[in-house]
Amino acid sequence: MRCMYCNSTESRVIDTRQTDEGLVIRRRRECISCGRRFTTFETIEQTPVMVIKKDGRRESFNPDKIRAGLIKACEKRPIAMKDVDALVRDVEMQVYNSLLTEVPTTTIGDMVMERLRKLDEVAYVRFAAVYRSFCDINTFLEELNSLLKTKPTG
Repeated sequence: MRCMYCNSTESRVIDTRQTDEGLVIRRRRECISCGRRFTTFETIEQTPVMVIKKDGRRESFNPDKIRAGLIKACEKRPIAMKDVDALVRDVEMQVYNSLLTEVPTTTIGDMVMERLRKLDEVAYVRFAAVYRSFCDINTFLEELNSLLKTKPTG
């Protein structure tokens, strides 16, 4: 790390602390050449993931949009926020672990629906109604029949 006072590249770390819930490491350094101290911050460099919308537009991946949709779908259902947050984190990790730089909204929606179906069927149907844009009762009934066919018996 280059010293901001004398431009030397030799320094030693005298203190290290985590900040922002472990997402940032703060290091206090001392320059070997001039003896002055300075602070540096180390963060993970994330490769931006772009979401390809249905109309072809692209925008940055934002897990908060998933959370907002799930909160709406889970309204008045016995689902704890920790479960919603866990679902969002799980989808976010899958998106970043895919190593793709562009992901279609359909892929993200399918990831959410797969997990939501296991969490709560009513919330799943609500989310699917918006996500799949049910335009008539027949499309809605097809989704319900699909849900009933895959539901384990017993």
